[in-house]
Amino acid sequence: MAAASALRADTDMKSSNHPDPAAKGALCAADGPKSACGLPSNVVIDMSKAAVTHTDAEWRALLTPEQYRVARLQGTEPSFHNAYWDNHEDGVYFSVCSDTPLFDSRDKFDSGTGWPSFTRPIEPRFVQVQSDTSLGMVRDEVHCATDGAHLGHVFDDGPPPTGMRYCINSASLRFMPRKQYDAWVAARAAAAPAN
Repeated sequence: MAAASALRADTDMKSSNHPDPAAKGALCAADGPKSACGLPSNVVIDMSKAAVTHTDAEWRALLTPEQYRVARLQGTEPSFHNAYWDNHEDGVYFSVCSDTPLFDSRDKFDSGTGWPSFTRPIEPRFVQVQSDTSLGMVRDEVHCATDGAHLGHVFDDGPPPTGMRYCINSASLRFMPRKQYDAWVAARAAAAPAN
């Protein structure tokens, strides 16, 4: 599980106060203790500890059949025939099963696979990796730590700076444009209790 080890290493490498606000990637400048996704660290900790749970019937009612098949039943959508593989808008990808930001478009790259691919999660605490032995092979499955949604798999054949390729199903994601995301972060930060 080399990819899982790299994910844990990436968690340690992310600085909560990146020195260059214009730097490429999801890391952002912070005036105080903020995470890589722009939220105050205490909000990230609270979000990563929260569990979004529903019954199977509730998930079926909340999601489209394709979202349910992929996110709840560990399915895979067709390559090159999904919503975000060729999306070039600036913004953030959330879990389709909760209000959890997972990947930043600044970390997205064209892997040639036909699925959205990212070099890293926007906040490592929101993504978990576990061994997947389905289909007669061993892979590192990626899922949302908050709601358990199956996202896809992570491989160690990505580009710099991480060398990782988070190959993610569009059906497990919803996209929020950058301005809307910035407003979402501001609202969450304003509502957060002081440390």
